[in-house]
Order: sequence, then structure tokens, then C-alpha cells
Amino acid sequence: MFIKQFAAKYHLSQDTLRFYEKEGMLHPQRLENGYRFYDVSCERAVKFIQVMKNIGFSLQEIRSLLTLSGQPMSEECNQASHALFAHKINEIERQLAFLTMALDALKMAEGLVQEGKYESNKEQIDEVVEEMYRKLGDSFA
Repeated sequence: MFIKQFAAKYHLSQDTLRFYEKEGMLHPQRLENGYRFYDVSCERAVKFIQVMKNIGFSLQEIRSLLTLSGQPMSEECNQASHALFAHKINEIERQLAFLTMALDALKMAEGLVQEGKYESNKEQIDEVVEEMYRKLGDSFA
């Protein structure tokens, strides 16, 4: 399919697709007239890119994974993939712990507001915010 249809199908701009191509993450065929033609391999790649972006991978990390997937299997390739995945798992686990704490804090604050007890518990809420801020700092360390 051509760029306009491909962009519409995957809810991306044509500029984004051109950027992915420039970065070596998408490889559409070039027709004689210069038009880009996106085939099944492009569809797999763009789905992979969208999923990995939503998991939290950077474009640089996604490009690395796509490059590794295009290489013959080797111990070096496996180690590089493992390192990327292990790093991302650790990062997501930290984010998940923080978001779980944030969800609990929001539920507590919502309950206090609903019961008209927010003002009398403001100090407790401030302590929770302070604890969350410390956790944020820990993730930057």
C-alpha cells in the first residue's frame, strides 16, 4: 500500500513514516516512479514500533531491537537483546511500583474529599506526596 493509506491505517503521519524510514526502522520498497510501497514486513515493523513505544522503549532502543532482529542469531545478538529487555523490565517495575503508590494515594485523597475530610487530613496527604517525591528522586539516582 502507498504511504497515504499506510499512514491512515496505522494512525501515523506521513512525516512519521518518512522519519522511521530515515532512521532505518522501516524499509518500504521504492517503485520506479519514486513512490514508497509498504508491504507486510513494513506492517510488522510499524506494529512492533508502536507496541514498543507504548511499553516505554525509546526510538533508539527500538531501532536497536529492529537491527538485532534482522541479524543472524548469535550469542552477541542474544546478549544485546537480553540487556535491552532486562533494563526495560527493571525500569517498568520501578514505574509500576510508583504508579501503584500514586493510585493508592489518589484513592485515599478521593475518599477524603468525598467524605468532606480532606482539610483535616491535609498533613497526611502532604506526607504521602513527600514520600512519592522521594521515590521519584530514587528513580533518578
